[in-house]
Amino acid sequence: MATIHVDGQSYEVNGAQNLLQACLSLGLDIPYFCWHPAMGSVGACRQCAVRQYKDEDDDKGMLVMSCMTPAADQTRIDIEDEEAQAFRASVVEWLMINHPHDCPVCEEGGHCHLQDMTVMTAHDRRRYRFRKRTRRNQYLGPFIAHEMNRCITCYRCVRFYNDYAGGTDLGVFGAKDNVYFGRYQEGTLESPFAGNLTEVCPTGVFTDQSHSDRYTRKWDMQFSPGICHQCAMGCNTSPGERYGEIRRIENRYHGEVNGYFLCDRGRFGYGYVNRSDRPRVPEYREGWRESEASEPVEVGVDAALSQAADALRHARRVIGIGSPRASLESNHQLQTMVGEAHFSTGIEAGEQACLDVMNQLQRHAGLPTPTPREIEDHDAVLVLGEDPVQSAGRLGLNLRQAALARREALGQTLGIPQWNAEALKTLAQDRYYPLFIAWPAPTDLDDVAEARYAMDPDRIARLGFAVAHAIDPAAPVVENLAPADADAARRIAEALMAAERPLVVSGGSLVSEAVLEAAGSVARALSRRAKRGGLVLIRREANSTGLSLLGGQPLDWALEELAGGNADALVVLENDLYQRLPADRVDSALARAEIRIVLDHQRTATTEKASVLLSAASFAESDGTLVNLEGRAQRFFQVYDPGYLRPETRIHESWRWLHALAANLRGEKAGDINLDAVVQACANAHPALAGMVSAAPDSNFRIDGQRLAREPHRYSGRTAMRANQNVSEPAMPKDPDSAFSHSMEGYSGYQEPRQQVPFAWAPGWNSPQAWNKFTDEVGGHLRGGDPGVRLIHPVPGQGSYSLPVRGKAATETTEARESLRALILPRLFGGEETSALAAPIQQRAEQPFFILNPDDARRLAVRTGDTLNIAGGPALPVREQEDWPQGWAGLPAGCFAGILQGQRITVRAQAGGEA
Repeated sequence: MATIHVDGQSYEVNGAQNLLQACLSLGLDIPYFCWHPAMGSVGACRQCAVRQYKDEDDDKGMLVMSCMTPAADQTRIDIEDEEAQAFRASVVEWLMINHPHDCPVCEEGGHCHLQDMTVMTAHDRRRYRFRKRTRRNQYLGPFIAHEMNRCITCYRCVRFYNDYAGGTDLGVFGAKDNVYFGRYQEGTLESPFAGNLTEVCPTGVFTDQSHSDRYTRKWDMQFSPGICHQCAMGCNTSPGERYGEIRRIENRYHGEVNGYFLCDRGRFGYGYVNRSDRPRVPEYREGWRESEASEPVEVGVDAALSQAADALRHARRVIGIGSPRASLESNHQLQTMVGEAHFSTGIEAGEQACLDVMNQLQRHAGLPTPTPREIEDHDAVLVLGEDPVQSAGRLGLNLRQAALARREALGQTLGIPQWNAEALKTLAQDRYYPLFIAWPAPTDLDDVAEARYAMDPDRIARLGFAVAHAIDPAAPVVENLAPADADAARRIAEALMAAERPLVVSGGSLVSEAVLEAAGSVARALSRRAKRGGLVLIRREANSTGLSLLGGQPLDWALEELAGGNADALVVLENDLYQRLPADRVDSALARAEIRIVLDHQRTATTEKASVLLSAASFAESDGTLVNLEGRAQRFFQVYDPGYLRPETRIHESWRWLHALAANLRGEKAGDINLDAVVQACANAHPALAGMVSAAPDSNFRIDGQRLAREPHRYSGRTAMRANQNVSEPAMPKDPDSAFSHSMEGYSGYQEPRQQVPFAWAPGWNSPQAWNKFTDEVGGHLRGGDPGVRLIHPVPGQGSYSLPVRGKAATETTEARESLRALILPRLFGGEETSALAAPIQQRAEQPFFILNPDDARRLAVRTGDTLNIAGGPALPVREQEDWPQGWAGLPAGCFAGILQGQRITVRAQAGGEA
């Protein structure tokens, strides 16, 4: 700690910080542009000037840039010094020379860091009366709009895009006062984190294109604390709504999970919520007992519940199928209604077995699971059988920072502070902490990886077991290991042992228990060698971890029970079964079900088979709990009431539908129920989920007797929003499930610490930089505590080693000659069921293709550019990859519903380069 003196007052601060960060952490306002809490200082904008004095006897001092000056003990500065204030005002004035006067039409207006800093410096007159410099804008893809005339050359965009996120296609062109930020030619920005430019940029150069299509000012949107549903990371989001539509998603700061950034799937993949073809009222299919049922008709809530309950009451046995994309509360309500013995998780058997292995390893492998923030502190990483950017988005950014962190260690030896970004970058050049990746295809982290090993799943597992043996000779020996693999295992083991905090990353993408057990063996070996390491295991879907803790039979069991005639009724919760198992298996099972009740917020192949379809709420219209890949239970809250602006809709949370349906089954009237009661019931029923009650404050939480506001205090137009229906404004909806109000009435400040913050705003701070007002220190943790609670905790001890998988015999069967094994590769854009329905994601998704080893391509008489059609899926071009595992076909996720990982697919060459 250090004592600094600011404007005559003494403060205790973190001496490792610079003066700007220290003062902002104290709540003192200093304007800035180029500095960012996650990216450090470069001193480019000159906006943060303060007067610094040598000692208490110095009465003259000198102007310094606070972002480039350490907060050393006994430092004395004046923020309010007249010359410093005038200098800061002059900086804003010269930045404004070429900035357009377009705030009223700029999409960043009211949400703009430049506006905030201009007001902060008291600059309110323009003296420049000459022609402004103008620029030609570029098309940068479906996510980002470009308006280069607004640029103030702070360099934040390229520092984030290139230095922090590893992008290569956004650059700076020109020199002096003639500088252009863009691509060398028009085209889609290639980085999967490009959307963060909309928040990183302090002006309106880069704006949210998906928001432009349905633009609304920030102060006219309604927000709530959200959790991203597009992968298992559990990133915190701020969804904004207007007129019953989600208009944009912004990052919601979480000190341990996502910090200041999101991946582009989480930011732009919300479009499915606004689809016009969503089921918004219940539907009933007349004649569903007959072989030729009629088209579904819309019915009311009571009629739908009555029809469904009547049918279930006459069923011999009801099977309930849950979903890893539904909340814990909804899955629990379904399990309670049908009975634990009749409940399936809705997850394919192989994947569910992997989830059970991951839960066991997180408890018993000997190494704890670090938070995403803590991942960045590890100094050697082994990624075994995963492509983190494609399967867990934001996690890839954490792993990149872990590799880049070597620059900070190198700087420490020379006394360069961690915040001096450009000095550290120049010092480190291309030196990174060791990162090893065992994955068959190129990854987004290859540029910072020491090596990538292109292997099939079994070989990846054997490599992992060999690494464990190289670390700890007590681990089982891997027999018949190829010399190249043995050398790789030694190299990886040496790097992990040389590190202070090694990290092992694996997951379920390959649906291989052997790969997971190998990762667990490496973790056990490191633990036994007394290493302070970590183990991260990636799950596939938003609530895969939570559902595996809740428990249930796999989907295969449910379909077998139906196909075997052991059950004649089915309730499916937010799950498209055709995405998980082959269509013929699903068809034969559904054909034996006399009643099929489906709850979902999208139309799927499964909803088309529904006897009764109940219109479920999406994340934007519901409340619930998800458990992320680290085992953190987090609550998301309803953004808006779907019935307020659209009274004809009958959308309800799935757990509320199931509560009412269960009451109808008992012949009772469904009483009132709220989220608190369902959360408590779920926690009571499942000891592994007991901690979920503490994931967020309950509905009785208040600050100074007030609810928490969902809307900014400047929210406008509420009366006019329903004027086309009725000039008499109804009362705002009451929310019995949370502490939030559906209005601007309520607490929206930052002074009182709170965990659940729908949107960031503080006086004078309207941009995303307002999050700094809610944290204990800039870049630290929310003063009210970071949201969520851990449910999975390590148990002392390392457990026993698993036996390595055996090497495959090199004999070639007729089946092997005429078939390939499917290796399904996760895709960030287009590989996840719900976000793939969003138009921007569809436009951003790259052309999918098959990957083949050149030897397999020659055997099939195809080559790069030819097309293949496998298993009735789409015809896709072939891409040959020299180091691709022989005997395997790389298939893009999301294109071949029902094909399982490792499944044999038969392909035969035909004329014209097609198979």
